[in-house]
This record gives sequence, structure tokens and C-alpha cells, in this order.
Amino acid sequence: MKKGLFLTVEGAEGVGKSTNISFIRSTLESKGIKVVVTREPGGTPMAEEIREILLKNRDERVVENSELLLMFAARAQHIENLIKPALLKGHWVISDRFTDATYAYQGGGREVDAERISILEKFVQGNFRPDKTILLDAPVEIGMARAHKRGELDRFENEKGMFFERVRNVYLERLSNEPDRFELIDASKQLVDVQVQLKSVVESIVDQTV
Repeated sequence: MKKGLFLTVEGAEGVGKSTNISFIRSTLESKGIKVVVTREPGGTPMAEEIREILLKNRDERVVENSELLLMFAARAQHIENLIKPALLKGHWVISDRFTDATYAYQGGGREVDAERISILEKFVQGNFRPDKTILLDAPVEIGMARAHKRGELDRFENEKGMFFERVRNVYLERLSNEPDRFELIDASKQLVDVQVQLKSVVESIVDQTV
């Protein structure tokens, strides 16, 4: 059986990941591809419990190293218990965020040394990386305005604008450094226009791999 493809969807708050992942899934399934949709942090029962710990608003300051280690603890569970088994069955796995988000949020937002993240990436993942990454990008003010309309904000969404500027900058830097893996989508546009871009990108990925 042919190994599946690991596709990650990245972006800061309010870029429409959930809606557009559903669109990507339906586009792939219409072509007869079996799809597993998951998310980070999360994806397995234990990883989802870690997610709850990470996102909860709390009075106690969350130490940057604690946050970083919890992210990779959840990721270790996710990779071994969900992502790799699905890929071995020939399924395509779409993950709402992956390690690029750690570089963006903990490395950019929290200003954790990227080398520290890289050490954990190699320790937890070895050579395992996404096959393709779709980056949904929009100016911070647009994304945060959308996020605030969704209701109560989690611990990350409550961060200030400069935090998300750093997050966005790291995402764009990673796009620049790995142009063969990343596909950029202008998520500031209306949904119909975003999905026109997405359809073209997804069909191109399918054409290259199927």
C-alpha cells in the first residue's frame, strides 16, 4: 500500500484554519483520497488532555520551558499513536498546526531560542516532517478582529498584538526558508477567494503525488 501524505495547515489566530481545513478535506475526498483530520496540540486522548492544560487561562505564570515541553509531549503521542499509523494505512493526514507552530508561537511569540526547539524537534520527531504545509496568512489586525468575534479567548488568543506580529514574522521566515514545502494562501480575502486559492494548491499537490 502506498504511504499517505502528511499535510499541515498553519497560521495565526483568525485566519480561518478550521473552515478551510474542512474545505481541503472535502476537496481531497472528492478525488477518492482517504483523509484523517487532526490538530495540535491534541489529536489523541492524552494529547487532548495536554491541550486543555496548555490553553486554559490561569493565574499562575506558565513558564516558557513548561509550555514548550508540554507541546512536544503532546506531539510525541500524536505522531506515534495517530499520524504515523494513518500514513502507513495510505491515508492523507491533515493536521491543524504542527511543529512550525512551535517555532512561531514559542520561538517567535515567547522568544524561546530556536535552537532549543530544534533540539526537541530532533529528539521527538527524528527525521519525520510534513510533506506539505499550507500557510494561511493575514495581517494581525484582521486575524485578531475575527478571533474576537468568536467569543471567549483562550490563553494564547489573549496575548497582545506584538506577540502575534512575532508569530507571523516567524511563519513568513519559515516560508521563505522552505519554499518547496510551503504553499502561501492570502487569508485576508473573502472566504470564496481564499478557497479558490486553496483549490488550486490542493489540486496541484494531488497532481504531484497521486
